[in-house]
Amino acid sequence: MSTTPHTLTADNWPIAICMHGFSPVASDGTRMHDAASERWDGVFRQVARLGFTAIEIADSHIRPSDLTPARRAELKSIADSHGVSLTSVHVQRQSIIEPGRGEQNLAYAHQAIDAAAELGMQVFSTGLHQPFNEAQRKALWFWTVQGPVDPDDAETRALAVRRLRELGEHAASVGLPMALEMYEDTYLGTADSAVRLIEEIGLDNVGLNPDIANLIRLHRPVEDWRELHEKTLPYANYWHVKNYTRDEAGDGSWWTSVPTSLELGIIDYRAMVARAVEVGFRGPFLMEQYGGDSLGICATNRDYLRTLLPEGGVSATDGNRSAIPAASETVSA
Repeated sequence: MSTTPHTLTADNWPIAICMHGFSPVASDGTRMHDAASERWDGVFRQVARLGFTAIEIADSHIRPSDLTPARRAELKSIADSHGVSLTSVHVQRQSIIEPGRGEQNLAYAHQAIDAAAELGMQVFSTGLHQPFNEAQRKALWFWTVQGPVDPDDAETRALAVRRLRELGEHAASVGLPMALEMYEDTYLGTADSAVRLIEEIGLDNVGLNPDIANLIRLHRPVEDWRELHEKTLPYANYWHVKNYTRDEAGDGSWWTSVPTSLELGIIDYRAMVARAVEVGFRGPFLMEQYGGDSLGICATNRDYLRTLLPEGGVSATDGNRSAIPAASETVSA
């Protein structure tokens, strides 16, 4: 069970940390999902030491729906002992239209929604991106290699809409917003396609995770980051934020990108956060970083982000999408 302040300010706006800074598999081969409570305790201890009070549980590390009820309770108890809330579960690379696995992934997503509600999370987060191919796994940066592509096929897109609407209805029934992460070469891979998908699903609790950095890092021509945000922010209810430097040749012969901090990258988050709040964004933020000291960079990015949020506060209930429950509401199973 969780509650959120009725007024969101720079000081209390929910900002969570990702799990990229933790290895999903220990040196002895034990998956974090199966790890002893001591290892989980170490994760939340580090998170709290960095000043974070919230974390996104990535299913690459821990799959809450696959834990026993006792282990789920243990996960929440350990997090609570360090003052860390479980903001969301992020179901990644489990596309509900993945060839040969779509129905299985759909069933898993339903289970993840129930687990998220049981754990008192604020958001159910997912997308349409599929598992890495072998070339992506071998690359220094996976986004420099071509991955799977959603088919340009009306029937497959309609299937995606139906299944995502089914998940959205389930999420709504347990009091959860559902956020769909933007990602290249999926039906969430361009601003227009992503917005159209949300409109086709047609549920107030289903919105976008406008992770535009997933697109501007690509070594290919991309949409202008300003236009991407302008089109998608009105539909946002959860936001993975990270940044990259980007350079490209004027003749289109080459492109390059490297992860960097929110402040130094090509996306101007000062302008974009102000615009997001203006058009009604009231969702949690998730600090994300690839490479280097992911945890440390997420912490400095969080501190920077708080300087961009409104000091005077905004109402948590006047947003554009159903993103954060009002103080009088709760999220529970």
